[in-house]
Amino acid sequence: MNMKTEVIRKNNTDVAVIYSDELLVTDVQSALDLIMTVQYESGCTNIAINKEAVIEDFFVLSTRLAGEILQKFINYGVRFAIYGDFSHYTSKPLKDFMYESNRGKDFYFQPDVTLAVEHLAG
Repeated sequence: MNMKTEVIRKNNTDVAVIYSDELLVTDVQSALDLIMTVQYESGCTNIAINKEAVIEDFFVLSTRLAGEILQKFINYGVRFAIYGDFSHYTSKPLKDFMYESNRGKDFYFQPDVTLAVEHLAG
């Protein structure tokens, strides 16, 4: 697994920030593997990952991949943020999903790593 993990502490909360130029999240099993790896290595239950490490199907809501993966994160008590450029997505359902997610407390889509960490440590 070619990934760089940095733990950032903010507001007494540890956030594992992951950067990878390879896909890390491609299905439910790989998402679970990521949770386990990050928790084992860093002890963090707050994870921020760059968008490029998440398979494109995640952003196609009709695949239901996003819902299945996010349900696993919730089951394991993990809060999750994806950071990167989402501006080229035009799907209204996806934009609505991202907007609703950003208003919640478990899952965020943020344009950069700083905002991702702020939301997870908020």
